[in-house]
Amino acid sequence: MGLEKLIKKCAKNDRKAQKEIYQLFAGKLFSICLKYSKNKQEAQDNFQDGFVVIFDKIEQFNFKGSFEGWIKRVMVNTILLKYRKKTVLSIVTEEIPDEVIVDIDDDEISLDYLLNLIQELPERYRMVFNLYVLDGCSHKEISKMLKIAEGTSKSNLARARGILKQKIEKHQESQQSV
Repeated sequence: MGLEKLIKKCAKNDRKAQKEIYQLFAGKLFSICLKYSKNKQEAQDNFQDGFVVIFDKIEQFNFKGSFEGWIKRVMVNTILLKYRKKTVLSIVTEEIPDEVIVDIDDDEISLDYLLNLIQELPERYRMVFNLYVLDGCSHKEISKMLKIAEGTSKSNLARARGILKQKIEKHQESQQSV
């Protein structure tokens, strides 16, 4: 069955079509949830909430642009809305630290380890880091999505990079002493 037909059936609450859409996109969407969540359990909750919203709003997809892009955007927006409601995105100061350069030795740092480090970041830093570094959003876009000032976005990104740099350097030092 074609994707357009599946989407139209989903809009009519066809459970079989919803299952197919779920199976087609679950892997990609769960990886997005992992990026924006502090642990696997929270990612699973966000994943579930996101799919509920996707199926609730699927009739709003107008077949312009990619469906995959649309559902990814819905998933990210669902997660961000959840965090905005928790007011985790507030910040005390907007002083922007200097740009932090993180030097990573690919042989010593695995992708899974980096993902774990990102998940350990405070929520407001993790959100900005993911949107800017991993999703390529500008600070202007991030400020609109998270309802924060551009300076706050820049500051949160710099702090996230600083935390990651410290943890990576500590990890690399411990590897060298072994």
